Amino acid sequence: MGLFSRRKPRRAEEAVDAETPDRRDRAEELDRREADRPDAADGPGSADGPDADTGMETSEEPAPEEDGTAATPRGDHLEDGPYDVSEAPEEDRIDLGGLQVPTVDGMELRMEVDQRSGAVTGANLVLGGSSLQVQAFAAPKSRGLWEDVRSSLRDSVVSQGGTAETRPGAFGPELITRLPVKRADGRTGYRPARFLGVDGRRWFLRAILTGPALGDTEQARRFETLVSRLVVVRGTGAMAPQELIPLHLPGERPGLEQVRSGPLDPLARGPEITEIG
Repeated sequence: MGLFSRRKPRRAEEAVDAETPDRRDRAEELDRREADRPDAADGPGSADGPDADTGMETSEEPAPEEDGTAATPRGDHLEDGPYDVSEAPEEDRIDLGGLQVPTVDGMELRMEVDQRSGAVTGANLVLGGSSLQVQAFAAPKSRGLWEDVRSSLRDSVVSQGGTAETRPGAFGPELITRLPVKRADGRTGYRPARFLGVDGRRWFLRAILTGPALGDTEQARRFETLVSRLVVVRGTGAMAPQELIPLHLPGERPGLEQVRSGPLDPLARGPEITEIG
């Protein structure tokens, strides 16, 4: 009540003084000063006002996300993909059903298979000791999935005691994680991974890079080029958002070693999309 009792007499006095031109200028100046006060009811707070130290505008999580969504030029080492099958250029590729993978000299293809159901759940593309796990998921027509998936992945990794940072990447925002894992000696170590996501035409492609390529720019660029040459085959059937687009084992191809492995290990490459949906 004291705050308004001071203002009312002053405004009344200003109204009387404003009857002359000189006093009117002074009244207008007083009004401007009053509006600039930190405690003014409708005026913006100053840098030294009571809201300056609240921290309301600088939470820790949104800042990396904002930085990570900044547009970056597409690298010259990238092709125009990953492609929808309707737009993919002609190239010799390995047919995995929902994904088509380009043939690369020295690449080892490891298919991930659920041992209980026998369903193929992912493909690992191995080059130089590093691995790129690729999976494609159905997405709605109206919007992409990567922003929500990235946020959920970050929260999941942090909740497990790991770290996650969003940063600009070859295909837009990506997530760099360190997930805790129990070592053979009983101590806790951290396994780093790089999550890439691309929203396409009713599909979402997720790729997870692990191994020495995380610290080797030249190796990382080889995998980025590989991602940009992938083809997603969504199909025309109805699918729920985040549903895995079916994969199958490839046919025998000369010079390609096919390795059938067990189900996906979330600790090895970060939490799966089905765990956070």
